Amino acid sequence: MIADDHPLMRSGIIAVLSSNPKFSVVAEAEDGDSAIELYQRWRPDVTLMDLQMPGLNGIEVTRAIRHIDPEARIIILTTFSGDVQVARALSAGAIGYVLKNLARNTLIDYIIAAHAGRRLLPPPVAASLVNSFQLNTLSKREIEVLRLVGNGNSNQRVADHLGLSEDTIKAHMKTILQKLEARDRTHAVTIAMRRGYWES
Repeated sequence: MIADDHPLMRSGIIAVLSSNPKFSVVAEAEDGDSAIELYQRWRPDVTLMDLQMPGLNGIEVTRAIRHIDPEARIIILTTFSGDVQVARALSAGAIGYVLKNLARNTLIDYIIAAHAGRRLLPPPVAASLVNSFQLNTLSKREIEVLRLVGNGNSNQRVADHLGLSEDTIKAHMKTILQKLEARDRTHAVTIAMRRGYWES
């Protein structure tokens, strides 16, 4: 099954897989809800899941499908290589996480590996995950503060929104800048988005 909200992406993957007699695409989903519904109906051997879709995102859908079928083999297929997103996808139960710029033969190899129950990550994805263990991760509150800052709010407005003091927000921002090794607030927001703390 292929779950992706871009028809061109789905048809491109189908074209690649149709040329190989080992594969048969049994279902196409264009959003998260239909992905869950179609999975229940077809129970595909392997599912290719986009990360960003209307409604439920790929990580939420992966978690829901794995709840229905703990043996489900789901490969996240995305343009996002941020270490936080990779870690979230794998903890949700994805067996693989590959980037959409992958060569067609490599994609086929990953699907075959997933079908066999092997977890494979392309080198750039594996490297981002390994590097993340050397990085300080942001707490839930720090992510909340940084998202509000990223939306153009002053420390005082963030404090008012969260029911905290301005000094507490300043302390959070100091910690965030240190953890992300950021020069300033804007740089911190950019780094956090690149690492996948949230989507743009």
